[in-house]
Order: sequence, then C-alpha cells, then structure tokens
Amino acid sequence: MIKKGCDPKNVTAVIGPCISVKNYEVKKDFIKKLIKKDGKNKKFFKKIQNKDFFDLKKYVLSQLKALNIKKIDIINKNTFNPKNNFFSARRSISRNENDYGRNISVIMINS
Repeated sequence: MIKKGCDPKNVTAVIGPCISVKNYEVKKDFIKKLIKKDGKNKKFFKKIQNKDFFDLKKYVLSQLKALNIKKIDIINKNTFNPKNNFFSARRSISRNENDYGRNISVIMINS
C-alpha cells in the first residue's frame, strides 16, 4: 500500500493470529536466507534445546514499523494451539492429519 502511494499515517495494520515462536521451528537455510536479506534479522531467531525457532510476530511488527506505520494492532493468538480454533499446517503435519484447512487475511481500502 505504501508503494502505491498510501501515507503510512493513514494505514492501520493488524497482525492476526499466527504461529508462536515456541512452535515455529526452522531450518538453517531459512535462517541464512533471512539474515542475508538483513543482518539485523538475527534477533528474530531463538535457540531452544539446540533447535532454531523464528518469531514471526516480532518480525512482521518490525517490518511494519520500518514502513513508519504507527497504528498496529496485534491479535495474540497462537494458531498452533488447537484450543484457539485456527487452522495450522504445522500442527496438522505434526499430528499426521490429511489436511489443515485455511485461514484468511483481509485488506481493505477506504476511499
């Protein structure tokens, strides 16, 4: 939206439900790719019991702030947790389920 000419002060962003850092294990190639993009991205990775995890919510928040977007709401729901009633590919794969459903995102432009 910013690239299309929208003023960041007129943007309200919402970081919706997403996988939490404790459930988002990633491989070394993912880490290398993101750090190559920007060395500051190191801060979004955590080592837990010798495994690497990624903080998606904090990464998205930092990207929005870098665009100078000030109005940001965060829905603190972990999609991996079945109690939250969201679909999760990672949860379904970990349980050997056939399908995992889909979540939806919405973008709205007021004119």
